[in-house]
Amino acid sequence: MPFLTQLADVARRTGGPVTEVAGWKTRGHGPQPEVQGIVCHHTAGPAGGGDYPSLAVVRDGRPGLDGPLSHFGIGRSGTIYVIAAGRCWHNAPSTSPRHDNSSSIGIEAENNGVQPWPAAQIAAYIRLCAELCREFGLPASRVKAHREVNTAKPDPHSLDMNDFRASVAAAVKGEPDPSWTENLVKNLPQIRLGDDNFDVKTVRGCLFARGHVPPAAYAGVAEGLEGWLKSTRCDTGLVELVRGFQRAEGLDEDGFVGPKTWPSLLRV
Repeated sequence: MPFLTQLADVARRTGGPVTEVAGWKTRGHGPQPEVQGIVCHHTAGPAGGGDYPSLAVVRDGRPGLDGPLSHFGIGRSGTIYVIAAGRCWHNAPSTSPRHDNSSSIGIEAENNGVQPWPAAQIAAYIRLCAELCREFGLPASRVKAHREVNTAKPDPHSLDMNDFRASVAAAVKGEPDPSWTENLVKNLPQIRLGDDNFDVKTVRGCLFARGHVPPAAYAGVAEGLEGWLKSTRCDTGLVELVRGFQRAEGLDEDGFVGPKTWPSLLRV
């Protein structure tokens, strides 16, 4: 199995915020040989200091143990941090052949070992485990606490893993939550000929960014391209550019920017 460069996409399917830590796609102790299980940890990091103060340790390691120490981190806010795509030193020695470093994905949730768990963090933990089970074809029974597969470890503290796995199983059976970008698209306005608002400027900027605004479109506009991009009015020229974009994307050429066109404009 190669480096798991799909992990950020898997995390985004949870519908929550995701942070890709720079360099994660090539970070690891070599490629991940296989994924047969998921191991849940807590960081035992500081009690305060932000959302995920243990990031540097999980990414870079600590004296006597080189990083990365886990594929994912989960902040107190529920933000998922994608840290590594290769093998991580997160569980050794393992009492389970399906949950050692070469066979499992590690998740380090920020917690000092005694703190109450924020609801948003637990929800993200469950959703991430569910999406990983979907991605790698694993049953929820393969989600284990660190303490369940390493007799020397206590983490993650206070979580009833039978209840946790039941929640993961329920999430696997259900539909994935829409991502925040999908929710954003659903709430965007519908832009049509004659509209005059700042969302029209967004359409103009997206068309330009996608390479669908030829110089002729703004040749006669005061201030040139800058003036064209600042315009808040949806005129016939803009509608024709939208139609050209829709044609290139295989969409209905109606010149109307709605739920079928916004995702392509925004690359959702």
